[in-house]
Amino acid sequence: MRVYVPLTLPGLAEVYKTGELGADGFVAYAVTPGLREWYLSDDVEELEYAALSRAALASLRLLAADPGAPRRRVVVAVDVPDRAASVDPDRSLDPAALGEVRVTGTVRLAKAAAVHVDADDAEADVAAAAQALQAADQGDDDAQFVVDGAEDHELLWYATQEIPNLLGVDGAA
Repeated sequence: MRVYVPLTLPGLAEVYKTGELGADGFVAYAVTPGLREWYLSDDVEELEYAALSRAALASLRLLAADPGAPRRRVVVAVDVPDRAASVDPDRSLDPAALGEVRVTGTVRLAKAAAVHVDADDAEADVAAAAQALQAADQGDDDAQFVVDGAEDHELLWYATQEIPNLLGVDGAA
């Protein structure tokens, strides 16, 4: 199963340093039955994109909680065994948890398929969205418009070998 792990650039730096995602498991996003029902599509690529988008929103939430992090959303795509990812049945149709899975155990960064990161030119919109997120969650339509503005920026695809360049570090881990 392909899962999408929301991070920030400092979170990616830590994962790069340790070589592992989630020492004790972690939350990710995937094509779940609830996401399929919500998205109403049988196209696997569209569903995968929807899961990636859910992870990007979760990354935005991480940015809102960490004002010192660079304002770029980060999502790591990784394949895990189906048995390693589970959906909380009590939250499977909760709009806030669509596509959310809990991955047990540790996953080596070397197993990641790709890293998705905002381009530099998205930083202002992502910063504004992180600032507006709480108000949007409380039903403020203007704030939701600002949050949606971050989604206008497509996350760029990077090979895992490009992580040092993304982080501005040399290749030695």
